[in-house]
Amino acid sequence: MELTNEFTVPVPIERAWEVLTDVELIAPCLPGAQLQEIEGDEYRGIVKVKVGPITAQYKGAATFQEQDEAARKLVLKAEGRDTRGQGSASALITVNMSEDSGQTHVTVDTDLTIKGKVAQFGRGMIADVSAKLMGEFVDCLEGKLDAPAEPAASSGTTADAAESATGTDQAIGTPDGEEPTPVDGTAPVAADAEGGAAAATPVAGDTGGAKAEPISGVRKIDSPDREPVDLVDAAGASVVKRIGPVVLVLLILWLLGRRRSNHGA
Repeated sequence: MELTNEFTVPVPIERAWEVLTDVELIAPCLPGAQLQEIEGDEYRGIVKVKVGPITAQYKGAATFQEQDEAARKLVLKAEGRDTRGQGSASALITVNMSEDSGQTHVTVDTDLTIKGKVAQFGRGMIADVSAKLMGEFVDCLEGKLDAPAEPAASSGTTADAAESATGTDQAIGTPDGEEPTPVDGTAPVAADAEGGAAAATPVAGDTGGAKAEPISGVRKIDSPDREPVDLVDAAGASVVKRIGPVVLVLLILWLLGRRRSNHGA
């Protein structure tokens, strides 16, 4: 199933690119989505959807397949499975940006594959749901775009830090006749009776040359729980078109039944 959505944001294309490639920043704008962890170029999380009284939760991951800054093109692949094993979804999302009079026009083409209960909605309803959810995403995105970009650290600050670090490497002055003690806390090397250098006294925390344990590459994201997307509510008019005729037939049958009952009385 192929879907196309378009929107325009009132910022230069450089700013739009900066924000739209920051998955951690824009994740809260995705309805029903919760980013949970990042490992390298892979973003993992869940998406919650609701169909009437039934709530489904898809757990999966997304990775950038392409980030062409010169062409202002992004390609993102996402896959997820229902945590109860009742369906799956995958999408290849291609985003193209173009600048127009200081604004950025964004086209999102999605090649979507859905299996399970949600697939029963059909293409027309899913397209309407996609359009409404994209509108909610854009409303949130504009708030992110209005926020100023974080400034980079100034060169003056870096120079001050370097100068400070150099100063701390020097030993603190001590009274005459005493060994100076460096501020890094290491003990001075004492000379033995033969005039040679004795072994340095190990300091607290020294591992004795042992390698430190590698730090895991997975970074957990502390994000709040999200409410599921109500697909029936999001579908709106599509639901009315789909079930309207059925409701009308049931109403007519109900009225005919009442009429027969009244005649029988």
